[in-house]
Amino acid sequence: MLAFHGIFGAYGFWLPNDPRGSWSSWVGSWDLYRFGPATKVLARHSLAHLPHDRASRLKAKHALRFPPVAFTGTQARAIGKGFASAIQKHGFECYACAILKDHVHVVIRTTTMSPGQAIGKLKRAAGEKLIGSDLHPLKQEAGDRSQPPPCFARRAWKVYLDTEDDLRRSIAYVQLNPLKEGLRAQRWSFVQTPWIT
Repeated sequence: MLAFHGIFGAYGFWLPNDPRGSWSSWVGSWDLYRFGPATKVLARHSLAHLPHDRASRLKAKHALRFPPVAFTGTQARAIGKGFASAIQKHGFECYACAILKDHVHVVIRTTTMSPGQAIGKLKRAAGEKLIGSDLHPLKQEAGDRSQPPPCFARRAWKVYLDTEDDLRRSIAYVQLNPLKEGLRAQRWSFVQTPWIT
């Protein structure tokens, strides 16, 4: 594996019973289960653009314990600072990053830990930066707890990149993601040009 393409959602981004399919085998909340069982699929490609009942999907999101997270530009910048800290601390090489309103794409090379562990470090550092900057999107939901609930979903998609063509394709895909959502191209100080030619 040369690197991996990681995709992880903000809280509420992709539900386990999303009508387009999900990688989940079960739905852990009874309130959410009322909108149907898990829609497990084995597809390794994006399902985001498949036709589906959008109104039903949005209605299910209202059954979540907390409101779905949608990052502002200011919050995205704080997340980027958290990522930069984790990347420097753990010696990752980041070749592409797109922080969107409800999910994140990264292309990362790490030799010291698994992709899942690396994504966990990124999420943790981003959450700490949001809390430290008083920008956490779920800070109103903290209640009696000392910290708000996590603003990222627990799991992540990981695509292993084994060839330079895979790496080029994933980098281009991540770089184009903000433009597809009508945003400006993103340039992050922690993103470096890979060794490929």
